[in-house]
Amino acid sequence: MSAPDSAELPDGMHAFLAGCGWDDAMVDPIPGDASFRRYFRLARADGDRAMLMHAPPPHEDPAPFLHVAKWLAEHGQRAPAIFAEDAAKGWVLTEDFGDDRMRDWLDEHPAGETGAYGAAVDALARLHREPAGPFPPYDMATYLRETDLFTEWYCPLAGLEVDGDGWRSAWEEALAPMMPRQAPGVTVLRDYHAENIMLLGPANDGTGAQGLIDFQDALAGHPAYDLVSLLQDARRDVSEELEARMLERYAAAAQPGADFRADYARLGAQRNAKIVGIFARLNTRDGKPRYLGMIPRVWAALERDLQHPALAPVLQWFDANIPQDVRDNHGGKLQ
Repeated sequence: MSAPDSAELPDGMHAFLAGCGWDDAMVDPIPGDASFRRYFRLARADGDRAMLMHAPPPHEDPAPFLHVAKWLAEHGQRAPAIFAEDAAKGWVLTEDFGDDRMRDWLDEHPAGETGAYGAAVDALARLHREPAGPFPPYDMATYLRETDLFTEWYCPLAGLEVDGDGWRSAWEEALAPMMPRQAPGVTVLRDYHAENIMLLGPANDGTGAQGLIDFQDALAGHPAYDLVSLLQDARRDVSEELEARMLERYAAAAQPGADFRADYARLGAQRNAKIVGIFARLNTRDGKPRYLGMIPRVWAALERDLQHPALAPVLQWFDANIPQDVRDNHGGKLQ
């Protein structure tokens, strides 16, 4: 086993790879950013490749990833195959999906956008035909805990004093009509977007096979959530026209019911408010200011979602608590 700098390699890596027969592989560390997890690409002289994840306890736990990956594979979804694991020590060796993330591929092949997004929507429709996996429910407490990130992290960063109790009450009122429609629910991957979809197939129009990554936080919830994640992407511009066409494509495949568009707006606003809070937290707590530059894109989608009548209580809260100049600037100038 070798690498550009062996000091970069965690303790225990050699023993794990020796135990699963990969100790002869070249090891290439992959830069990370958002967690204690680290990834390494392995390559053998014979051309075999694999991906090594190190999710060390107590900060990380690979068990949820393994649980969800195995369920997805058993139900026809393209999660990476698991070659070897030692969850107690944080090691997982998986199939290597390569380098073609959907987001990067589209940067180079913008004409393939409709094909790639269509394939991603079709994959969701197939997933939603399956009963929800054995995952915790995406319940009201979870939704509210996530939306609270907006008032806990964004509002202080923006210098805003707001009505926190009213914020929670507005969300409870807005989300309550949706909750019965997400039982028993579907598997919600929660971060289903262009940076977490790998293009695997040979098709050069984006319509080939797609692989899933970063799904370890899966819950059982509403089918609109992952569509929102995909079509109101925090990290990539998705036109409103493409969003509308993909929603029509999903509706044709899944027949989701008359209230689906209202629920899509509800979850769009919920997710986007959460992400604004997360990006503010990454700046304030974790010293990562670059995420602030993504807030305007997320805020613009949030404002569109708030125009749906289903979000009337939350819109009223914004009208009463967030100054118009902040809203006109899609979150204000925080950098």
